[in-house]
Amino acid sequence: MNASLRLVVLSLSIVGLAACAGHSTKSTYVPPPREPSIMDNDEAYIAQVERIARRRGIDVTWVNVPRKPLAKHSD
Repeated sequence: MNASLRLVVLSLSIVGLAACAGHSTKSTYVPPPREPSIMDNDEAYIAQVERIARRRGIDVTWVNVPRKPLAKHSD
């Protein structure tokens, strides 16, 4: 009786610890936001062109990916 009670308590403790170990505060990794640079792709333009091409049945292969224009600084 004493041995089986110890076995039950031990197994419940292990299951409880395993459940706590699998729980994390974030569901997925979210990278920190980056500052825009001149090397950023113009994602909105790329998506628009590819959407139109898909509707027309055309495959798009980007040779020179369009880049975002530089924002002018007002000094």
